[in-house]
Amino acid sequence: MFKVLKNPEVKKEFIIYVVLSFAAGLGGFAMRALYAISNGLSGRIVREISGFTGLAVLFTGILFSLIHLLFSAKRYQKISDLSESLDHILHGNEAVIISGSGEGELAVLSSEIQKMTTTLKEQTDLLRSDKIRLTDAIADIFHQIRTPLTSMNLVVTLLSDEDLEYGRRVQLTRELKKQLERIQWLIESLLKLSKIDAGTAVFTSEEVSVKKLIEKASEAFLIPMELRGQQLNVSAGDERFTGDLQWSVEALGNILKNAMEHTPEGGNISVSSSETALYTEIVVEDSGEGFDIDDIPHLFERFYKGKNAGESSIGIGLALSRAIITSQNGIIKAENSPEGGARFVIRFYKNIV
Repeated sequence: MFKVLKNPEVKKEFIIYVVLSFAAGLGGFAMRALYAISNGLSGRIVREISGFTGLAVLFTGILFSLIHLLFSAKRYQKISDLSESLDHILHGNEAVIISGSGEGELAVLSSEIQKMTTTLKEQTDLLRSDKIRLTDAIADIFHQIRTPLTSMNLVVTLLSDEDLEYGRRVQLTRELKKQLERIQWLIESLLKLSKIDAGTAVFTSEEVSVKKLIEKASEAFLIPMELRGQQLNVSAGDERFTGDLQWSVEALGNILKNAMEHTPEGGNISVSSSETALYTEIVVEDSGEGFDIDDIPHLFERFYKGKNAGESSIGIGLALSRAIITSQNGIIKAENSPEGGARFVIRFYKNIV
């Protein structure tokens, strides 16, 4: 208790209570004396009554002062414990738990501080997790870029040979261009993903024709498919959904690219669509070897390369497609078709009130 008296506020309150107690005692003594005199009591009786009354008031005041001091000591001890706990938390001791203070304002304050520290800890853990993911992402990006850069460095070295044949020079130049396009595609895809993650990507909300979406998304692959002898079969009617056409073209294009790369020469790729009262669905199927069962849960993770992935695979296209589709109130899933081959199912849900 004496330790609490070192607190300036407690000391001030205690002094005020003591002074008021003595003042109350003296006042009670004087008032009782005047009352006795006015009623004609003798001096001895007046002194006895006044003394008793004054002492009673004085001791009552002192008793209340002590009780107040006791409760103040407990209150300030709780505040001191709370302050100490916060100090431990600020210095990195995450195991500290702020205990409750029963009922009253201190209990509310302790509860709110506990909520705040819990929220801050969750945010700290989230930032730490984001930092780890960022470090891993940078490492993955470096790994993905290093491979084409190594190839480009070798090609440049070969091209510097003055005696290099013209045909070989053309071949190496095409390879150099291919690697440059690969790096450009990777950087552009990563920038698009980062915009979506940061919430700065702008998605328009317009009525999109599925047939037009398929036509625009497949334009870039018609010639490569023809060179591979692959057949693209499209079955789409007047289905529509609300979204962004250009972003949707990007998403569907990555899926068609994946299907083309995993379909053997002379194989088939089919795109069909349907519409219900709840959603518009687009299904992409190929006649390739399908997915390995262990790969299916990870296909849409960034930089994940499945067991059947080609050497040129980067593992970013499907991740970008999912980010685009989910940003437009949609979902995408990958599975193996019962007839063989891979199948992607895209659904754009309708905003029904």
